[in-house]
Amino acid sequence: MRPGPTEISTCPIKHSARRPVVGLVIAALAIIIFAAHVNCAEADEAVVLEIDGVIGPAIADYVTRELTRIDSTHTRLVVLRMNTPGGLDTSMRDIIRAILASPVPVATYVAPSGARAASAGTYITYASAVAAMAPGTNLGAATPIQLGGLPGLPGGTPEKTKGTGQDKDHADGGPEEPADAETRKVVNDAVAYIRSLAELNGRNADWAADAVRRGVSAPASEALKLHVIDVVADDVADLLRKVDGRTVMVGGESRRLAVAGLDIVTIRPDWRTEILAALTNPNVAFILMLIGVYGLIFEFLSPGAVAPGLIGAISLLVALFALNLIPISYAGAGLVLLGIGLMVAEAHIGSFGIIGVGGIIAFAIGATMMFPSTVPGFGLSSVVVIVATLLAAGFFILTLSMLMRSRHRPVITGKEALLGATGEVVSWQGQEGRVRANGEIWRARASRPLQPGMPVKIIDCDRLILVVEPS
Repeated sequence: MRPGPTEISTCPIKHSARRPVVGLVIAALAIIIFAAHVNCAEADEAVVLEIDGVIGPAIADYVTRELTRIDSTHTRLVVLRMNTPGGLDTSMRDIIRAILASPVPVATYVAPSGARAASAGTYITYASAVAAMAPGTNLGAATPIQLGGLPGLPGGTPEKTKGTGQDKDHADGGPEEPADAETRKVVNDAVAYIRSLAELNGRNADWAADAVRRGVSAPASEALKLHVIDVVADDVADLLRKVDGRTVMVGGESRRLAVAGLDIVTIRPDWRTEILAALTNPNVAFILMLIGVYGLIFEFLSPGAVAPGLIGAISLLVALFALNLIPISYAGAGLVLLGIGLMVAEAHIGSFGIIGVGGIIAFAIGATMMFPSTVPGFGLSSVVVIVATLLAAGFFILTLSMLMRSRHRPVITGKEALLGATGEVVSWQGQEGRVRANGEIWRARASRPLQPGMPVKIIDCDRLILVVEPS
């Protein structure tokens, strides 16, 4: 059967209606793909990390963590915007290892104006692929200080010769080696380390050695002339423009920077870094240690109180974690604990203050010695030392006063508690009877007959029989 005219005429209409729809779908998909491509192209960015303050475990954890997280696909440059007086050698080396292992070029930018990169900051600047400074900043003073076996990097100043006003290093035409063998070893190690970083990025190695041996420092303009840094920039955007097209070394390979006009994303320290920074503050660690020790002492003196022991145990564990990360003098810590132990012993031995006074002196000396003051940011506040010593002395005085009062307090138990007490005759027959004393009925005897209801005084106690007389 042949199709009718109507059926033949409707087929072309259906096919022609589908073609514009398919075209619109293809066009929409093309637009979406193009937009996604554009978005990906626009996602290239420069990440800014903030280093503001002393370089310690918290800053090292923050920088290494963020450098590990960096997406090398879209991040073209990492900028460490730095303002630091120095810090710990261990934390500095952790940061440098993370910089050298980063697949993304790292630029250290000493900013804003008025900032500095002293001590540990100088090493980090030399380790970076790009070294930059803002106008009005300075760099250097990288002399290490030995802290009982733990090197710190608080910076340093050149030693002067008497009567000349010149650097001691220049008094005889060259650098003078430290007389102490241990100090000489630490300084030479630091010189070799910063020289290797200078050679890695093609910077002035001789000036770096002077910054370690003599503690020299340079402002931004002079550092640029001496080829200590690569560029002086007003801000991060200016830095990106000035280093665009520069060839740097990343992971042992040369790489050309294409960073002009990148989106600038700032990643500031998070809550984890803030908490770690608070815990590794020597003042906080010291207070937590005291809370832990006192809490455990109170728990031992009053078993079953629970709260002092629980709070003390938690505080002491947190304090030990913090003390493991920061430089301390173990002799000072031992004196603090000895002082607390002597004051507690005073409460039990009762030596009329001799042991307790020794404990206060040991506590004060130990608190002063416990944290080195040569590393900026890692010294114990004098206010904390004074307040902690006064509280320890107050605890000792309170304990001593309670002990002295207890010695003058009348005995309230045993035979001694009954002597001199008064009572009342309940019943009596001849020279014996019963009396009520201290709320109890006792057998009693007297040298003469007594009448019921008569007040009496206890003058002696023969086992369980009271000896009384009329009061």
